[in-house]
Amino acid sequence: MGIVVVDICDANFMSTIDVEGILESEYPEVSVLSSDCLSFCGMCRLKPYAMVNGKRISGKTPEECLNKIREAIEEELAFYL
Repeated sequence: MGIVVVDICDANFMSTIDVEGILESEYPEVSVLSSDCLSFCGMCRLKPYAMVNGKRISGKTPEECLNKIREAIEEELAFYL
């Protein structure tokens, strides 16, 4: 398991891109976990989002959200490394 954990809901728009493959290849310190539900009822239908070490990150598009996830990962890594 990585020092930064990214949780993705399977029903979310983020599942349209390979978040796990992209982030884990860019950041060896990151683990991407997919769940059936992250308990933010209805949010997965409204906009793409993910949880980065327990913090909710969202964007208007999956690509925008992915970029914001990268920023959050960089912030988390700066704290640990």
